[in-house]
Amino acid sequence: MPAKQKRSDEINKRMEEAGFWDNQTTAQALVGELRRITQEMKPVRELIAGRDELNILLEFAEEDPSSEAELRTVIDSIAVKLEAVELQAMLSRPEDSLSAFLSIQAGEGGTDASDWASMMLRMYQRWAEDHGFKSEIADISEAEEAGIRSATIEITGDYVYGKLRSEVGTHRLIRISPFDSAARRQTSFAAVDLTPVVDDSVNIEIDWERDIREDVFRSSGAGGQKVNKTSSAIRLTHTPTGVVVQCQNERSQHKNRALAQKMLIAKLFQIEQNKREAESAAKRGEKKKIGFGGETIRSYVLAPQQYVKDHRTMCVVGNPGKVLDGTIDDFIESYLRWQIGAPDPKKSTAPVIDDE
Repeated sequence: MPAKQKRSDEINKRMEEAGFWDNQTTAQALVGELRRITQEMKPVRELIAGRDELNILLEFAEEDPSSEAELRTVIDSIAVKLEAVELQAMLSRPEDSLSAFLSIQAGEGGTDASDWASMMLRMYQRWAEDHGFKSEIADISEAEEAGIRSATIEITGDYVYGKLRSEVGTHRLIRISPFDSAARRQTSFAAVDLTPVVDDSVNIEIDWERDIREDVFRSSGAGGQKVNKTSSAIRLTHTPTGVVVQCQNERSQHKNRALAQKMLIAKLFQIEQNKREAESAAKRGEKKKIGFGGETIRSYVLAPQQYVKDHRTMCVVGNPGKVLDGTIDDFIESYLRWQIGAPDPKKSTAPVIDDE
């Protein structure tokens, strides 16, 4: 708290200086930092205030047992605030506070997998909307019959990257297929990847003339006659690493190029982070199979039972519809606690039969 308060005072002092807004990029970055610091300090201050109130009520309870009910109410309130502080403390990596590019790729399962990828895209868009975050499609590839083959969305907000780290991996859907005339149960897969949206303070060395191959092509899918008839889509290939990004959602070729460059910088930054972190390097060093035989992080079972289970944390939610509508915070919090070996107060102990 003292360090955060000191930094808050420093930023407030700079904001009072003449010419603070002359450099819009620097000013906006400092304003964003101040907002995050304020957000981090608020629940801690509430805990401190709750502690003081609790001490007073403890003294009263010693003299008057009838105040025990009020004491329990305050304890329950403090417990909720303590969970918020613990969750915030888990988002301690520098990149955790950043916005993120989230990519979805349909895997095995044919048309059902393409439909599943589109369901997942909607799930993350709803999650972003529910939390007041802005989400924008950067690139999308429609499937022939239904759903999407792949999509990338940019979700803008504080701690989006840190929270959505729990979603990276292969997700499995088990349901009665709406595309099967025999109404058989179908298993389909889709994979999620995540990269942080980095700002100008991050220096990634790129030789844009020598190391980047640019391909221009026509945008596909819905979007109006102009989008489909002009070569506005951009694909960038970073030849030293083989990283490929593309953007075709904007009507302007210049806008698609700028966003593709932003996505490429984010991916290269993620690669550098992985090199520094052995665990992440091991996790991302080999392309996982998106289907049977691959490692699945979460199953969404719609038939015959109905539940969603995370196979890492064993967190289970018995209402798949709610999860698919964007309510994934239980899985996010369980994952953060699981990563540091902390107990999960929301972990389900109900037995679930895996018929997957």
